[in-house]
Amino acid sequence: MNSMKIRRTAIAVAAAVALPFSLAACSDSGNDTEAAAPAAEATEASTPSEAAMTDDQPFGPACAGVPKEGAGSFEGMAEDPVATAASNNPALSTLVTAVKQAGLVDTLNTAENITVFAPTNEAFAKIPKADLDKVLADKATLTKILTYHVVGQKLTPEQLGNGSFETLQKGMITTKGSGEDYTVNDVSKVVCGNVKTANANVYIVDTVLMPK
Repeated sequence: MNSMKIRRTAIAVAAAVALPFSLAACSDSGNDTEAAAPAAEATEASTPSEAAMTDDQPFGPACAGVPKEGAGSFEGMAEDPVATAASNNPALSTLVTAVKQAGLVDTLNTAENITVFAPTNEAFAKIPKADLDKVLADKATLTKILTYHVVGQKLTPEQLGNGSFETLQKGMITTKGSGEDYTVNDVSKVVCGNVKTANANVYIVDTVLMPK
């Protein structure tokens, strides 16, 4: 009988000693799980999203003159095909007039994945008025000049770094530069680049390009 009492007492003591350790272990395990969750969340939060890693915004000094809202804004232009989008941008009104004169509105609006180097009103103003009027009245010459400003693929700024591209006019244009500073044919500066429309990438330039 004494032996059984001693054995029961020993078991009770062992259980009492073991219980706090097992509770502590369970508590630590729960804390580890809880600690792991915020750590995982922190890792996810610190990992930049693909959108944040891709800087795909318009750039250049003339971008400041683009309307902040409405059809002529960057957001509005992105929803329309390129000829329509250009018609909503006040800085491109002369280009739009020329495109209409040449009968190229539908051609540009229905083309897929193109790049347009779009001269500003100031770019056209560099051409003597008599010469410009003469070109606007000559549909064949006007079409040749305008289609020289269009490349049959969407070009990224990186591709303009040191590029040579065939235009819809079948001539070649060259580009060079980096960052936010690009030149076309060594004469025309990109003043607002990487503007998106529904079917094109647009680089607004400060000089009209002439076919070589």
